[in-house]
Parts: sequence; structure tokens; C-alpha cells
Amino acid sequence: MEFIIRGDKMTITDAMKDYIEEKVSRLEKYLENGQDVRATVVVRVRGKNQIVEITIPLKNFILRSEETRADFYEAVDKASDILERQIRKNKTRLISKKIKTKEDFVFLDVEEEETEDNKIVKRKKVAVKPMDEEEAILQMELLGHQFYMFKNIDTDKYAVIYKRHDDQYGIIEAE
Repeated sequence: MEFIIRGDKMTITDAMKDYIEEKVSRLEKYLENGQDVRATVVVRVRGKNQIVEITIPLKNFILRSEETRADFYEAVDKASDILERQIRKNKTRLISKKIKTKEDFVFLDVEEEETEDNKIVKRKKVAVKPMDEEEAILQMELLGHQFYMFKNIDTDKYAVIYKRHDDQYGIIEAE
């Protein structure tokens, strides 16, 4: 597994780098061609808390985890445990799912912008790929988000799938 480890407004020591690589590399056993996978780890400090964000883009999916803890090592442990749980939880879905599209989902650009009214604090531009509702649910779960935007392959319309409070899913579709 290849690692890109960077600190956002902080310096990453060799001990921190070694610890991250040790913890995240144990996920290789779950991944096909694990040696060809690139994991991006960003470490930030906000107040007294350490924020560890791990992103692993795979061929058709993105695994992502973000944890905030007072202790850096605890944050790395928790973030890697969450990724491992995501992989194990969705393993049967990942294996049995026949992907209808060969295209990868990738973040094109991530920009943090300040607006005059300070209500929008972050903007993301994403490539919206055609997929069915089941694949959209899987992508949303793997990313750990509450909603996910996609182009419905069955209706050829843009849609947002979201997780409801009763742990069911809803879809908002454009006309």
C-alpha cells in the first residue's frame, strides 16, 4: 500500500508516519491488489483535538473515515477500525454487486471557500457517475455520509439518496 501522509498546518513526525502506516496497512488483507492501493491520510489540529482523515480510493468505490480525538494515536486507531468495519460490513455487497459502469468515482476538486455571509463553509465538486440505487447506497455507506448524489442508470435522471432517521433510505430525483 502506498501512503500519502500530510499534516494540515502541522508537521508529521516519523513516529506518527510509522504508526499510521502500521495501522492502515493491515487493511491490505481485505483488498484485491492491496499493494497497488494508495491511502491518503490528512492530520489536522483543531483546538486540543487531533483530526485524522483517511481516504482510500478503490477502482469503483472510495473508503473514507474521519475521526476526532484528543489523542492522535487513538484517532488513528478509531479511523482505521471504522474502515475495517466498513469493508467487513459491505464485503458481501462488494463481492456480489455487478458493477454496471466501469468508470471510477473521484473527487475532482475540493475547495474551502469563505463566503460573505459565512453560511457555506466548504464546497466540493464531484463527478456524478451513472449507477443504480443499490450501488449509490453502497457508495454512501462506504463514505460514511448521510446522503449521496448520483445519476440513476435506470431513469437517466440525477438523484440524491439519503438515510432517514428510521434507518431507511429516501431518494430525491430531478425532473
